[in-house]
Amino acid sequence: MTDSTEHTAATATAPDQIRLLDLRETPLSADEVLTAIADPRAGGFCLFVGAVRDHDEGRSVTELGYEAHPLALRELRAVAEEVVAAHPVCGLAAVHRTGDLAVGEAAVVVGVSAPHRDAAFAAARMLIDDLKARVPLWKHQRFTDGDAEWVGAQD
Repeated sequence: MTDSTEHTAATATAPDQIRLLDLRETPLSADEVLTAIADPRAGGFCLFVGAVRDHDEGRSVTELGYEAHPLALRELRAVAEEVVAAHPVCGLAAVHRTGDLAVGEAAVVVGVSAPHRDAAFAAARMLIDDLKARVPLWKHQRFTDGDAEWVGAQD
């Protein structure tokens, strides 16, 4: 279950490229992420916004709830550090929602700035893919037929 005292925003001390990492119950802002990754050395900026869609595998979704493991922010930092080590990143930010979200709301916003677009695209792709694969976040989907299911919960 989410304990908001465990999930405070992390800002970088080292490496300096990691500007913003957070898990929060409040709405996300693409502008906040773009501002965080701003860097005069960057020529390419890549932003990804993942939103709640109205369907999943042919079923109509009404809303989602996200919960984070108490160590989720620590794993998000590990992912970010690996991205920075693998790519020439100028700035990196990643923010994921917790709590209940309506269809259309942003669930995750990640952004990367780099000297050139190819590096920005590659780093952003690695960031979102590894975040989704490794950070312990669970999605509780609610459907129009009244059914619900957990996605990402591990045994």
